[in-house]
Amino acid sequence: MVFAREASNDLTSLVKKLDSAAAANKKLNTFVVFLNDDEKMEGKLKEMAEKEKVKNVVLAIDNPAGPDGYEINKDADVTVVLYNKRKVEVNHAYRKGELNTAAIEKIISELPKILPAKKEEKKEEK
Repeated sequence: MVFAREASNDLTSLVKKLDSAAAANKKLNTFVVFLNDDEKMEGKLKEMAEKEKVKNVVLAIDNPAGPDGYEINKDADVTVVLYNKRKVEVNHAYRKGELNTAAIEKIISELPKILPAKKEEKKEEK
């Protein structure tokens, strides 16, 4: 679950990496909620999804304060929450300009914390 105030190149990079991760692991559900009341945001998101071929990440729009009860940090430009069965495993808040390549790689490296462990394949006995 990602909350973002606006689209940026780094956020687009994160979305593309999440899209790839979700394509590789169907148990990973991802979405990005843009906390923005810009009337052109819907068109911008559609354009981004088409240009970047995003197929496995839901892109949504909410008001600038975010959904009730989530208490999104108003100073955060991007908030990333990784959770499994309603339990938060990872929570990162980034001010404008702090979401960069290193931060994105860290987020992607933390995805296994919320994914079910892969069962070892049993070899068929002959």
